[in-house]
Amino acid sequence: MAKDMEAGGHGGFSAKDYHDPPPAPFIDPEEFIQWSFYRAIIAEFIATLLFLYITVLTVIGYKSQIDPTKGGDDCGGVGILGIAWAFGGMIFVLVYCTAGISGGHINPAVTFGLFLARKVSLVRAVLYMAAQCLGAVCGCGLVKAFQKAYYSKYGGGANELADGYSKGTGLAAEIIGTFVLVYTVFSATDPKRNARDSHVPVLAPLPIGFAVFMVHLATIPITGTGINPARSFGAAVMYGKDKAWDDQWIFWVGPFIGAAIAAIYHVLILRAGAAKALGSYRSSGTI
Repeated sequence: MAKDMEAGGHGGFSAKDYHDPPPAPFIDPEEFIQWSFYRAIIAEFIATLLFLYITVLTVIGYKSQIDPTKGGDDCGGVGILGIAWAFGGMIFVLVYCTAGISGGHINPAVTFGLFLARKVSLVRAVLYMAAQCLGAVCGCGLVKAFQKAYYSKYGGGANELADGYSKGTGLAAEIIGTFVLVYTVFSATDPKRNARDSHVPVLAPLPIGFAVFMVHLATIPITGTGINPARSFGAAVMYGKDKAWDDQWIFWVGPFIGAAIAAIYHVLILRAGAAKALGSYRSSGTI
């Protein structure tokens, strides 16, 4: 247990204890007999389905509006800013809706980072990722069913490395972008922050959604912005063209590396996990 002392006296703030939750077990057999476990998996599936449905429709709608063969121009439609808002806004809404049920991951990279930090068990992490990928495929399937005439013509919202950029650049963009997102997730949900800033009404989904928005502004011109392997996988499956699969590895390797770096940075450096472990080692008297 640790304690943060908040301002007292005239400010009306008092000391408040906080507890770090115990590390999640690597494999927890009890999860299989709990309805809350299956409810969380369903929530991740539905949230990712809705996320892909809204965002891919936005991307295809924008491309159809700027299509010169239809009399469109580059100034038409919602633009890159609107696409970024669609992704960030949907994450804000869906994390808000599902945070109390599943934790509001909606992204295998987020799940992977939280697993490395021992926030979720291996079983939950694997089933979350499966539900997210399946939800992404179904969400893109709905878009394809509703926009059959435009879906293939405008790329199906699939992530592809833009012309003029190397694979290394694309990979770096995905690593850094995912680091920003997962770092924000850890910071926004840190129990120490919740105790210290209990007098400040901080809504965790807001900074998470805003992080997604900012990363999209930066990396849409490079990779179309993945930072979510389920999003890239679902769009590639339903689009089904070779180019969408050529660089698919970038949208898995990059986010997983970025999530791992964010988890290590938060746990070992910001939360001083390495220093605590070293201190415990020294205090044991072992040389």
